Amino acid sequence: MVFDEATFSLDAITDKVIQDTLDKDMDGKTVILHALKIMLGIGTVILGAIFLTFHNVAVRILFTEQLLLGAFWVGGYVQPNLQSSMLLMVQRMVLVVPLMAILSLRLYPSALKELRLLVQGQQWTVLQQAVGCGALMFLNIALLYIAIGLIPTGIAMTLFFTYPVFTALLSWRFFGDRPTLFRWVVMGIILVGSALTIPQSSAIDDRASITLGILASVGGGVVYAFYSVIAQKCFQALHPIPFTWVSFTVTLFLSGLSLLLFPLPNIQALDWTPLWIGGIFSGLMSFVGHTLHNLGIRMIGATAASITGSGSPAITALMAWATIREALSSLQVTGIVIVTLGIALLSGEGSIVGRSRKA
Repeated sequence: MVFDEATFSLDAITDKVIQDTLDKDMDGKTVILHALKIMLGIGTVILGAIFLTFHNVAVRILFTEQLLLGAFWVGGYVQPNLQSSMLLMVQRMVLVVPLMAILSLRLYPSALKELRLLVQGQQWTVLQQAVGCGALMFLNIALLYIAIGLIPTGIAMTLFFTYPVFTALLSWRFFGDRPTLFRWVVMGIILVGSALTIPQSSAIDDRASITLGILASVGGGVVYAFYSVIAQKCFQALHPIPFTWVSFTVTLFLSGLSLLLFPLPNIQALDWTPLWIGGIFSGLMSFVGHTLHNLGIRMIGATAASITGSGSPAITALMAWATIREALSSLQVTGIVIVTLGIALLSGEGSIVGRSRKA
């Protein structure tokens, strides 16, 4: 999820290259190779979504004890609160930041040069934007972790995926990108589907936890929308790869600082071995998932990748059901399907509107 916004500046270029390829006359062999490339790209995006799903389920297990694969109970090592989210974030970023540094140098050799210009103060405004996005990423991950700990994983991700609605509204406010009628309708569909997924509870304590989980999920979506809009502006002057590394580094610094200022109570009593195993596993799944998603974008373009990746809430719900037996009502399943459809329509708006105009 975090890497998705780091590809904004490449999206339009990638889509144009693919469209130009399609517009050219191609022989049979070239058509077959192109089709295979598209299939491989779609498979890569789906595989990335599956890895991200494993990350989400792992976070859920770390927060609440679960019956894994119907065989044995595992998890519940920390409470689903802000301090625990900071701890899991540190464990994740300790792995991701150095991996991202290595990947950055391989994918974009000029990354060090751009980072040096930022540190020397030659791009002060851009540095402020990148650091600000790191702070927003920090807050977004913290809210999302709390949500996953309090409400079912599939529901938390579905409510979080309302962020395209807020992104569209913020783009209208800051960039003058007024939503079309089609976009208004689709945003309404997404919000209706999200409302259908909201869990119900008669117990007062459960109701309070569910309410907090819902607010954290939607709040994470709002924060991520702000992150997306600021990142889009920042990419006009800074390449996505060094930008993402700066954001990750800021996230690691803020999560570590928060733990020092507000340490977990009885931290010595925590079961550190499974906690570190789970934290490293979730961080690795997140890194691999986002990397695969970006590779998929390079293969098939941003629009196709977004449409393919729109099934993430549904995949998360299905994986949570298969691995930790998280059951959903038929109404909630319907809501997830509606949100998934809405995200796919919103991601493919350009193609849909363009085809309707040609027709």
